[in-house]
Amino acid sequence: NLAFWKKAHQVVLRIYAATKRFPKEEQYGLTSQMRRAAISIPSNIAEGCGRNTKPQLNNFLAIAAGSTSELQYQVLVGFELGYLNLEDYTYLDTELIDIRKMIFAYAGKL
Repeated sequence: NLAFWKKAHQVVLRIYAATKRFPKEEQYGLTSQMRRAAISIPSNIAEGCGRNTKPQLNNFLAIAAGSTSELQYQVLVGFELGYLNLEDYTYLDTELIDIRKMIFAYAGKL
């Protein structure tokens, strides 16, 4: 039910759709990296929420935030290489900034 998990899930779907259009030579490079970073965000949020302690949850939230930063850079690279269009870049960059802020805000309340 966490809003930032829902946003992260939507980012995963958008990343998978966008990277389908990447060149085939990026299949094991940037495409794979972006998909793994994207799926890591909601996966770590979910795993942290399934843990029994606040320190464990905080650890998984920190990992999710790190993956958010990683993916934000990869989105920039994909855009600058001409693989991502402006619409996808703008959406993803904005959402990733929001997700990271929401993760930190939630972690700060724990």
